[in-house]
Amino acid sequence: MELAELPNSRTEADGSAVIRVLSYNVRSLRDDEEALARVIRACAPDLVFVQEAPRFFRWRKHAGRLAAKSDLVVLSGGATAAGPLLLCSLRAFVERTEDVLLPLTPGLHRRGFATAVVRFGKARVSVVSAHLSLNREEREAQAGLLLDRVASSDAPHSIVAGDINEGPRGAAFRRLGTELQDCWTVSSWGGEHTFVRSGPPRRIDAVFASRGVEVLACGVPTALPGITPADLEAATDHLPVLAALRLPASC
Repeated sequence: MELAELPNSRTEADGSAVIRVLSYNVRSLRDDEEALARVIRACAPDLVFVQEAPRFFRWRKHAGRLAAKSDLVVLSGGATAAGPLLLCSLRAFVERTEDVLLPLTPGLHRRGFATAVVRFGKARVSVVSAHLSLNREEREAQAGLLLDRVASSDAPHSIVAGDINEGPRGAAFRRLGTELQDCWTVSSWGGEHTFVRSGPPRRIDAVFASRGVEVLACGVPTALPGITPADLEAATDHLPVLAALRLPASC
């Protein structure tokens, strides 16, 4: 599917907004950062939900450099959220941000959420970037905490995106897809599978939206202008998920 088939970002006369959101596991920028930035720029996103952002030495510098190369700015997250990061275009008006660390299970990797409330035109939305656990029981518990976070927001709409670390049949994925709209299921576009490096191709990365958000299209972009399959392979070990959403006016 060509990127031209995906709706462009715009603000409607009634104050509603069409936005593009991208979810992308960047593997701590250990791969080809130039290729990664090219892929992000080609998707022309308003919001990028990053997983596995750098967390250690000079992590803020690395996050800022990726944002600048991608023609975006850092919104929230990074090491202070244990890896999830949010980037945004200058089109977003930022109300507030918060980095959330989740309970630590001894012997397992610390997890967290990068969160914010932003506005596009008259549309107000809470956003959360997440990377759930490799452990099944912990992952399901984290899905519950993620839904609690959405439920507690005072924003009328929510977008959650990230690396779920399991496919749609998994308990955590199913729970998220029951309470929220699984955007690929609602309006599939492009490719489905986000992890194809080892084992059978899987959809373990996803974009979810609350009821009331109109899902126009969602999937793995398979034909980006100026981007080759080699760029996607060099950028990181995951494929990106791109969605076009219409947010109703809320103020």
